[in-house]
Amino acid sequence: MTDGKPLVLNVDDREIGRYTKNRDLMRAGFAVIEAANGSDALRMVEEHRPQVVLLDVQLPDFSGSGTEVCAAIKTRWPEVMVLQTSATFTTSADRTTGLDSGADSYLVQPAEPEELAAAIRALLRIRRAEDELRRVNETLERRVEERTRDLEDANARLRHEIAQREKAEAALAQSQKMEIIGQLTGGVAHDFNNLLTVIMGNVDILQRHLPDDTPDRLQRALENAARGARRASALTQSLLAFARRQPLDPKPVDANALVGAIVEMLRRTFGEQIAVTPMLADSLWRVNADPNQLESAILNLAVNARDAMPNGGSIVIETANAELDDASAAREAEVVPGPYVVIAVTDTGTGMTRDVIAQAFEPFFTTKDIGHGTGLGLSQVYGFVKQSGGHVRIHSEVGHGTTVKIYLPRLDEADVAGEHEPTAHATPSGHRHETILVVEDDPDVREHSAEILGELGYRVLQAENGPSALAVLEREAVTLLFTDLGLPGGMNGRQLADEAVRRRPDVRVIFTTGHATSAIVHEGRLDPGLHLIAKPFTYAGLAAKLRSVLDHGASVPAGGAAPG
Repeated sequence: MTDGKPLVLNVDDREIGRYTKNRDLMRAGFAVIEAANGSDALRMVEEHRPQVVLLDVQLPDFSGSGTEVCAAIKTRWPEVMVLQTSATFTTSADRTTGLDSGADSYLVQPAEPEELAAAIRALLRIRRAEDELRRVNETLERRVEERTRDLEDANARLRHEIAQREKAEAALAQSQKMEIIGQLTGGVAHDFNNLLTVIMGNVDILQRHLPDDTPDRLQRALENAARGARRASALTQSLLAFARRQPLDPKPVDANALVGAIVEMLRRTFGEQIAVTPMLADSLWRVNADPNQLESAILNLAVNARDAMPNGGSIVIETANAELDDASAAREAEVVPGPYVVIAVTDTGTGMTRDVIAQAFEPFFTTKDIGHGTGLGLSQVYGFVKQSGGHVRIHSEVGHGTTVKIYLPRLDEADVAGEHEPTAHATPSGHRHETILVVEDDPDVREHSAEILGELGYRVLQAENGPSALAVLEREAVTLLFTDLGLPGGMNGRQLADEAVRRRPDVRVIFTTGHATSAIVHEGRLDPGLHLIAKPFTYAGLAAKLRSVLDHGASVPAGGAAPG
């Protein structure tokens, strides 16, 4: 036991030398152990780990040299301080050899007790300084490691923030691009659909009133004109879908039933080279979506899949329920966590490169030859799904096919409201006691609409704007208001309808428009209880809509008029 005193190992082969030094060291306040040779000295250092070894340069073992013992101690226990001693007759070469062997200091004997104690205290101070320096170095290294970890963590957070910012900037750029395209297509579509309403309507009138002896050449010309107008209408609708400005009329949809009907049609259309297989999930949730647009989206994906397999292959249309958590939703912009119904179309075709996937949803982007595609199929899918509150994902590998997944939000069954939409197998006619007020600022469209309604058997009145329509309502008994949404004169179609119903609560209302408008469409969906027929409408389509609203519809719900 050292009782807190510094421990010194005294190594000397002379007993009188050990005794004298032990006595002087203990008087100076040190704890002392001793060894008579080099072997015992190494053993005792290993067992007791003294702070200082007082080592005689002449020892009976180790070839008679304490320098070998010193070297062994400093090699195995470098923290132990060695004070080598020698007799007065030792040469300077001996001292040099001792120091070179690793001794921390050298003392010539006999030395005064105070000198011996001072030499040992000096070595202890050196050791304490070295220990402190070692602790400082260890602390510094630990701090450097901690700081390095902190910097790495901060750098990782910074990289994550940069990635999130780039993602947000990309989403903003995409949103701005969509808004610009939406503004462009919305304005063009409104005027273009007015023109198509007149063109398609008049072609339809000609076709319905052609004499039986009309030459085949004229019949083919009219059919070509009708086909071209329908293609122009489809093109406009695709642009509106991409820009999320088409008026959707969502209803509860059983995706399994819809896919089943589509698969049968595709099998008949694609022929034997393309195998079309449904994989329908049990207990599939319903979705609230526009069934016609959803069917069009699936057909677009199937046609793209067929075109990617020029030598034949297989298409699988799969349905499934899916829950997207926060982590999965965070991978893409505008994706909300929650329950979704997934409709996946998978082919065994040529696949897509990363660059193609990145541009796949862009309008007019296509990998097909000129004249073999408009590049609006996937754009229509993208716009419709986004407008319906869902999202689209593409998984593809060159040479191994493509899977496009549509995610549509699960329908909250508590929000389902029944709506009667009878299917007309024949064009239903009107009655002369039923009066339709047509409100349209475009004179050609107004005249055409009035002509169709008159031919259907209704009594027809006309107005070019909201104030003139209200004036007609004051003096005439109107059964149904058929109004365009975009009207001049400071009163849009929705505001006109609200005022008309306030004055005449029993009047029915059908809106028409060339594109979605905030007046009756919010978040891409037709306001509940309202009736809309999009331009360009057909003779049969307008006839069926009129009878549906007149026979089963209700007046416009109170409130909700929006400017614009």
